[in-house]
Amino acid sequence: MEGEIRNFIAVWITVMASLCYCHAIGKFISKGTSRLFTILPIIFLFLYLPLRLTTIHLGAPTTFLIAWLGTFKLLLFAFGKGPLSSDSSISLPRFILLGCLPIKPQQSQSKEKQNPSLQTRKLPLNYAAKIMLLSVILRIYKYKEQLHPKIILVLYCLHIYVALELLLAIFAALARALGRLELEPQFDEPYLSTSLQDFWGRRWNLVVTGILRSTVYDPVRSFSTRLIGRKGAQFLATMATFFVSGVMHELIFCYSGRMKPTLEVTSFFLIHGVCLVLEIRMKKALNGKFRVPPVVSTPATLAFVVVTSLWLFFPPVLRFDADVIAQREAAAFLVFVKDVFGVSSIASSNITMKGSLG
Repeated sequence: MEGEIRNFIAVWITVMASLCYCHAIGKFISKGTSRLFTILPIIFLFLYLPLRLTTIHLGAPTTFLIAWLGTFKLLLFAFGKGPLSSDSSISLPRFILLGCLPIKPQQSQSKEKQNPSLQTRKLPLNYAAKIMLLSVILRIYKYKEQLHPKIILVLYCLHIYVALELLLAIFAALARALGRLELEPQFDEPYLSTSLQDFWGRRWNLVVTGILRSTVYDPVRSFSTRLIGRKGAQFLATMATFFVSGVMHELIFCYSGRMKPTLEVTSFFLIHGVCLVLEIRMKKALNGKFRVPPVVSTPATLAFVVVTSLWLFFPPVLRFDADVIAQREAAAFLVFVKDVFGVSSIASSNITMKGSLG
């Protein structure tokens, strides 16, 4: 564990140094292909760095933050777009914060007006309840031998959602404290989704949604509209977005479990992409004449997400025993912390004893 923590520190020092270089490049080289070629080595470096980490707890978040979001942000930065280009006079500390963390500063109040539920931050009680839920889930894992495998998979669904939201909330709090930033929300209670469009577009992991919209959906739609028309371009852009999302999830699983991609996760996202397109076209065809009440649409949406997740999303995770490995890592980390603090306490007691004898 000590070697892994050293590698983790070295990786993130390299990331911050690389972002300092990119910030300097932005001052001297104008947006476009020239800037892209100058930061391309950093993009490849960001794809390589997570491979230096072998644990799930440190490797998976680093892959998500650097190999996925970091590279996509740098691609947008090369062309003067995205959060790294939101302000032409952006300071270096803010540039590093936006480059490292899964956050997006608020640009306007328009989205808040469209969705009043996003106007205020979540109450601490909301997070306290989710921390309690996560602790309950971790305790239930001790009895998983007596539980049906499908129940365990449902628990994994809850575990990933709660853990991801809490992790992103910590990153957001860190950004607010260090950069005094007002941030757009990262989640908006996805269990209240009334449709796939509502789930993926307005409630689930909204920072990633925004990055994918800027890097994949908008460019593909703009380019293909001239070739296949507006409707065809919307379909192609939606499918391209879900495909890229699937590939990046495969990358995270591949890096975390050191296993070959099976394309099951990519298939999960492609199925959701097709169903989302069909859902949108059905809404347009009905033109508001008929709406499914939330009491029906919300359970149906959640059931579809959970069932498809159990079918395609979680099997690759279970194949390399991610839960077992994660528990071993947590135990090893606790032993490491106890050893560190044990040595420091012994050293301090020895110093105190010598001082009293002297």
